Amino acid sequence: MHRPRPIPALAAATATAVLALASPAWSAPGAPADKPQVLSRWTQSSAGSYRAWADAREHRAAWAAYGFDWSTDLCTASPDNPFGFPFEAACARHDFGYRNHRAAGLFPAAKARLDEAFHADMKRVCARYRGPRKSSCDSTAWTYYQAVRLFGIS
Repeated sequence: MHRPRPIPALAAATATAVLALASPAWSAPGAPADKPQVLSRWTQSSAGSYRAWADAREHRAAWAAYGFDWSTDLCTASPDNPFGFPFEAACARHDFGYRNHRAAGLFPAAKARLDEAFHADMKRVCARYRGPRKSSCDSTAWTYYQAVRLFGIS
């Protein structure tokens, strides 16, 4: 008995049409009309601002053409995961804010907001914990925040 076989050309054409109609989950950014505005949007205290920065960071190669500095030394001379609390991403976003605001000549006016966003990011990490572990995390986050608030210059 003869079995019908799919026609390779038809299958390829169908796949191409489906892919053409599907919208990607993420697309490359257009040129920021106002780079300081984009920078500000990615460095606010809100969870939405953090998510926008994290998404941009995940696709940083696409944003690199616009001159954003994604380099980081994480938590500098402090532990990145003090007492097991994962503060690396908070430190990376803080570095991003400091480096890019400084390069744009906007650092002095933005420093307090950047430090507050850093504290908010760490507090969101701490919200995962309960009881004494949460208290310990919150205290550690407060200590890191005070250190950058008082001594953060880079």
